Amino acid sequence: MASELRVNTLKDASGNNSVATSVVSNGSAKAWVYFTGVSSTSARDSYNVASLTDTATGKTTINYTSSMANTNYAGSMYSNAHSGGTASDTFNNDYTGGFGSKATGSVSQVAYASSTVDADANDVIIFGDLA
Repeated sequence: MASELRVNTLKDASGNNSVATSVVSNGSAKAWVYFTGVSSTSARDSYNVASLTDTATGKTTINYTSSMANTNYAGSMYSNAHSGGTASDTFNNDYTGGFGSKATGSVSQVAYASSTVDADANDVIIFGDLA
C-alpha cells in the first residue's frame, strides 16, 4: 500500500535547522550523469538519464528518463580527459565543455580542447522543474 507524507518544513532531530520542502525539491538535481565518450559513449553512473547518444566527436546527447517541464532549466558540466585514455592515467586539464541545444527530453553536450574531442570524464548536472 502506498502512503503519502505531506509536510511544509523539515527540521533536524533537535527541532532546529528548519528548511522548507520547496528548497529541497527545487534545489535538488533533476538529472545527472558521469560518462565517458572514448571508444563507446557510456554512463558510469547516472540519475534520471535514459540513454546517451554519441552524435559526433566530442558531442553527446543526454536523454532524460523523466522530461523537464520546459527548456528554461539550468545545468552545469565539466569535461576532462586522461592522457592515455584510461582512469589510471593523469588528467589533462585543457578540456572544457558546454551545452548545445536544450529540449524537455534531452540536452546536447560538447567537449573540446583546441577542437572537439571525445573526453574520458564528463559530468553533467541538470536543475529545474520536472514535467
